[in-house]
Amino acid sequence: MDFLKELEGKRVHDPLIHFQSKTDMAAAKTTRCIWVRGPVIVGAGPSGLAAAACLKEKGIPSLILERANCIASLWQLKTYDRLRLHLPKKFCELILMPFPADFPTYPTKQQFLGYLKAYAERFDLKPAYNTTVVSAKYDTRSGLWLVKTLGLKNEEVIEYVCHWLIVATGENAEEVVPEFEGTKDFGGPIVHTSSYKSGEMFREKKVLVVGCGNSGMEVCLDLCNYNAKPSLVVKDSVHILPQEILGISTFGLSMWLLKWLPMRLADRFLLLVSRFLLGDTARFGIHRPRRGPLELKSVTGKTPVLDIGTLAKIRSGHIKVCKAIKQVKHQSVEFIDGKVESFDAIILATGYRSNVMSWLKETSMFSEKNGLPRKAFPNGWKGESGLYSVGFTQRGLLGASMDAKRIAEDIEHRWKAEKAHIMPRLVTCACASPLAQS
Repeated sequence: MDFLKELEGKRVHDPLIHFQSKTDMAAAKTTRCIWVRGPVIVGAGPSGLAAAACLKEKGIPSLILERANCIASLWQLKTYDRLRLHLPKKFCELILMPFPADFPTYPTKQQFLGYLKAYAERFDLKPAYNTTVVSAKYDTRSGLWLVKTLGLKNEEVIEYVCHWLIVATGENAEEVVPEFEGTKDFGGPIVHTSSYKSGEMFREKKVLVVGCGNSGMEVCLDLCNYNAKPSLVVKDSVHILPQEILGISTFGLSMWLLKWLPMRLADRFLLLVSRFLLGDTARFGIHRPRRGPLELKSVTGKTPVLDIGTLAKIRSGHIKVCKAIKQVKHQSVEFIDGKVESFDAIILATGYRSNVMSWLKETSMFSEKNGLPRKAFPNGWKGESGLYSVGFTQRGLLGASMDAKRIAEDIEHRWKAEKAHIMPRLVTCACASPLAQS
């Protein structure tokens, strides 16, 4: 193909075309350019696996690129031991394969990982691990995507060329680590929940947990189980709902209510029942937003907290609620209300964010502000020029499966039209030796 020949020529005459710095150029030993028949999927989390499985069901091959050494790296490497799915399994299974019937309603972390591994095996999904995408850009002249990657030790640069690019790195690609005045003076451990495994190392210690989402609330509960003394920073208003109402999952009940009632009426019902079951959370320093939980989720994407026992610990005094942090001092923290408390450690339950804009050289589909699709759900899965996103719906695994199905159906139409015109599967650059792409 003329375009690929031109690309090869550019590499011969401009060795810096593949590198962001001279350091990268010096570290890399080989450079190759590989044609991919089907889509390139960036990310081997649940969303990427679901997209690849849906494509495979339609006879469309794909290549999954994963920067870590395993599938679902966030779940495997950056979650705490006691984690369970917060929603019933029927709302968390990936498309084309249900959970095993003997799994509990809320599977454990290890059960969910086992399910994902079985999913990958069933559809024979074999990601390219230890492969970091450093840039992906659309070439208007050729109508192709150029996806540049670095290997584990920056020893090899590969540029994949494809018709379709599926972004599956998700909403939780990198940690959000807030900066507080005086952090360097604290003198104790300050860790993000991505590094927290259990409360074992915090026994009998005073720990400040920053962030009142599902992770922050559950970490506080875990700390209590290890006889630590946790305090919880609640900076913003938040909705806390019971995980179940009369034995029915609150999430499932919410979806049923929305089928029959306007959102505001459904919100009123949920808040009325929550107040009856949990009490007035404002008494503990946790104020509810003006918008109802369903409306807030729809408008801002902010998820309500599903209580699994943390509020009971707050009521009993085992967990103390604090205002926002003003500054950090040596072994202590000053809050905006002027109070100063001593702590042995700080845990940041401050969440994650998308990293798409750090490598995707395209701004029309994704917002430069938050790295999420500009179009609201359910229309954010498709961009222009063969660009797609999966797992950015802010609706969990259920939303990811919906995206995966739509993407596969959309690509199938063009795949059938172009099947008779398959390009060479491998183009070897002047600086690399031939290698067949399976």
